[in-house]
Amino acid sequence: MARDSSETKARLRKLWFQVHKWIGLVLAILIVPISLTGSALVWHDWVDEAVNPERKVSAEATQPAAFYAQAARAALAPKEALLSLTYPDGQGAVLATAARESRGAAGGRPVRTQLYLDPTDGHVLDRAASNAGFVRVMHRLHGSLMVPGLGRPIVGWVGVAMMLSAFTGLWLWWPFRGGFTRGFRWQRSPTTSGNLHHQFGFWIALPLFALSLTGAWISFPAFFGALSGEQGGQRGGPGGAGGGGATPLLETQLGPDQALAAATPFATGALRSIAWPTEREASWTIGFAREGGNAEAKVDDASGQAAAPEPPRPETTARLMRRIHDGTGTGAVWQIIIFLGGLIPAGLAVTGVIMWLDQRKRRKKAERNRMSREEAAAAAA
Repeated sequence: MARDSSETKARLRKLWFQVHKWIGLVLAILIVPISLTGSALVWHDWVDEAVNPERKVSAEATQPAAFYAQAARAALAPKEALLSLTYPDGQGAVLATAARESRGAAGGRPVRTQLYLDPTDGHVLDRAASNAGFVRVMHRLHGSLMVPGLGRPIVGWVGVAMMLSAFTGLWLWWPFRGGFTRGFRWQRSPTTSGNLHHQFGFWIALPLFALSLTGAWISFPAFFGALSGEQGGQRGGPGGAGGGGATPLLETQLGPDQALAAATPFATGALRSIAWPTEREASWTIGFAREGGNAEAKVDDASGQAAAPEPPRPETTARLMRRIHDGTGTGAVWQIIIFLGGLIPAGLAVTGVIMWLDQRKRRKKAERNRMSREEAAAAAA
């Protein structure tokens, strides 16, 4: 009976080894960029400042909104219209986002012009397209491998494969014989790469499973939304974040200062954003800081009447999954775990390939030795 149990374990171990090995080998070229960009994006604001030092300024935004709007318009192309102003949390540049009159490619995300304005005198510190820049490229690489249409599902399926890899890796790490502590021995493998793979793989297995699950959830919101009983596939952000794909109105009844004055009685904190009326919604959207996110007051452009922000919505499972995945508001400890959860899997992919190549070399060497022995035996006969 014990022998049958041991043989069953050995067969399962062989099966899981093959699954684990081929997931790593086939997906290594995708795992490495997804993992490394995920690590860097945990602290994307710091990375953005590091690669774009010209955008960094030690001053707070104290000028009227109309001042920044005028400064931005002076730097825009003739067919560009101002869409929103986004204010820094404390010191930093004011971000002005503009949209072109044309909609761009059908079905594609509209490309916006982003101007980083000095909060003191309004001069342009930097100008960039919304889809350009190092950090934005990392976001696109991490979320869709920069492949239009199919990239996001591919990343989602990589996440599913990584969940399976984490599970099978933990199974293979578990000592086949002896106690649990035997798994922490360094010399479980004859090579350094193998020992590194065993040890780091164990410590990252559970965080990697969580990050892979949340990544798959983000990639397939409709599927997981149906499982959790929530509406899937809903994406979007505050009006000040860019206004989605709507085109801003070229002429408005109110100015930004007037809209802000009308919304100020409903302020819940510091000013965060001002979004211009668009062809979809002829209202100004004024964003104020609020615990758990921004509060948005709407100001009708025609009447000047302001509507109070909606009360905070309960956190959805989809939002929780995203926060777990990117570390927003989760504290330094989990953010460090996410950072390591990107670096270590990339290293595991590399050591896994090295282990596979070493195994092939050993097998070829053993085969050559066997053939040499057979040839020697035949010659002696």
